[in-house]
Amino acid sequence: MAADMEAKGFEHMGLDGRLLRAVAELGWAVPTAIQAQAIPLAMEGRDLLARARTGSGKTGAYGLPLLHKLLGIKEASPAVPQAVRALVLVPSAELARQVGHTLRRLTAFCSRQLRVAELSGHSELADQRPVLMEQPDIVVGTPGRVLAHVAGHNLSLRPWLELLVLDEADLLLSFGFGDDIRALLCHLPKIYQALLVSATLNPELEALQELVLHNPVQVLPPEPRLPGRSQLQQFQLCCDTEEDKFLLLAALLKLRLLRGRALLFVGSLARAFRLKLFLEQFGIAACTLNPQLPARSRCHVIAQFNRGLYDFIVATDEEGPAEKGDRRGQSPQCPQDPEFSASRGIDFQNVAAVINFDVPSSVECYIHRVGRTARGDSPGTALTLALPDELEGLRRIEDALAGENGQSMLQPYEFRMEEIETLRYRCRDAMRSVTKQAVREARLRELRLELLNSEKLKVYFEDNPRDLQALRHDRPLHPARVQPQLGHVPEYLVPPSLRGIADPNPKKRKCPRGAGARRGGNKPRGSGNPLQSFRFTRRGNGNTGNTGNTGNTGNTGNTGNNRNRNTGNTGNGNTGNTGNNRNRNTGNTGNGNTGNTGNNRNRNTGNTGNGNTGNTGNNRNRNTGNTGGGGNP
Repeated sequence: MAADMEAKGFEHMGLDGRLLRAVAELGWAVPTAIQAQAIPLAMEGRDLLARARTGSGKTGAYGLPLLHKLLGIKEASPAVPQAVRALVLVPSAELARQVGHTLRRLTAFCSRQLRVAELSGHSELADQRPVLMEQPDIVVGTPGRVLAHVAGHNLSLRPWLELLVLDEADLLLSFGFGDDIRALLCHLPKIYQALLVSATLNPELEALQELVLHNPVQVLPPEPRLPGRSQLQQFQLCCDTEEDKFLLLAALLKLRLLRGRALLFVGSLARAFRLKLFLEQFGIAACTLNPQLPARSRCHVIAQFNRGLYDFIVATDEEGPAEKGDRRGQSPQCPQDPEFSASRGIDFQNVAAVINFDVPSSVECYIHRVGRTARGDSPGTALTLALPDELEGLRRIEDALAGENGQSMLQPYEFRMEEIETLRYRCRDAMRSVTKQAVREARLRELRLELLNSEKLKVYFEDNPRDLQALRHDRPLHPARVQPQLGHVPEYLVPPSLRGIADPNPKKRKCPRGAGARRGGNKPRGSGNPLQSFRFTRRGNGNTGNTGNTGNTGNTGNTGNNRNRNTGNTGNGNTGNTGNNRNRNTGNTGNGNTGNTGNNRNRNTGNTGNGNTGNTGNNRNRNTGNTGGGGNP
């Protein structure tokens, strides 16, 4: 039946017509395997325990029946009170934002009937309270944030809740949300429909399944845990040393042998910053997804990557191994945000490749890393770099993902390291620049910028300006000295076999004309010949704004700060003024102001002869309609 439904399409599932229009707008031609099996069962009101690989359409599998049921309730009883009728729990703030966005797109043609609200760490509880006062139909959030609103009496779930969805359920438990979920169950009604979906199912979910689900139907579509070779190509390469890892990655990215955007996964946050600083030495722009930053900042990084501002993003796992090295005498690590997840659920758009710079710690971790590419029908590539001491973990992953005939899904990556030996000395220079101190200062600089730009600390800094000044004027941090010569790769350093396909020095993209730019091709500021646009101004003459002077010797011999304004004068306007003088002569014949010394402010109107002559000291003269030697001799 599921196969027939998948072949027929969404229109044969009995969904609301408004939802079908939204599905058509999204370009969903036929349902995926998980959607074909889960949607009909969920529309019957059954509890589901569904497992499907990353990128297989799990959000649509529970989102469409959820929206269809809520629309049916409102149409059946128009006088039904407005209340929260569906709760979707997700493990991370980024995933909450993504799920909320998808549900809003599905309600594009019924947005007046159904409203969606997100509750995560993006904003304070007080800022989210007005949203909950409007009683949205669907609430998407992390268990900790939802429980905080329930405890604060901002959210009531017991009377009207109809559906409960646990997305990425195994990750909800691994993030430590098990206690929050059990506490939330006490605030739910006795009867409700529950949907539990995840990319992996483990024994830990059995206890949660007994608490949440009632006579569930298991939905396990017969699909591989990762896409097949026709869609996803997986490679492995063993590197002898750590230096070979960095050298190979620099060659792949700098010579543009790897086309498109990529995710680089490492085992710890310190290695993420080290890899980012290393790439910056070669002029390769990359950003780091730091789990120590707030959710708003992390979502901003993801949005920048999705918009194409960065081609490479360096991320860590939600459960990375401890950092290597002796940590005695070092300060303890900053705690990570419990709502952080880089390899799970987040939809990084248009990812062409995933590079495992460090071998994943488990098979599930590998699946979720590689699942960031080859989503939907898009092709993708995964490359895993392994050191000799990491081969054992790689073999476990390889055996777990082997095909039915025992054939490995990870093909050997054919790359001759001797061809890029010409780049090794540059790689060593870059690695020497990225010291432990440089990594530490890079992390401190990012945290400092976060403090300065934090909306939560604005009020504190207004009350404590000295702390703000101390933070701004603290000693400058220099993460790593960038060597500009490493960013340019001469042609003789490019291997002969790669000179036809490598592009180490691509031309910079031209910025598109802005919406407010004038037509006609205005020249940018500072363009043109500087010798032709140069203007010379005589120093010490300080004359401004002479208008309509006739037969005027002008302003001669003025020294200091002078501001002279002569209108319709005949003869000398202001001569020999020394000091700070402000002279204004209107309609004068002869000398306006002559030989003034000191701070003088003279204003002569309609004078004939000498207006003010030989004034010494601080004088303020105003002569109007004088004939002869007016003013002070």
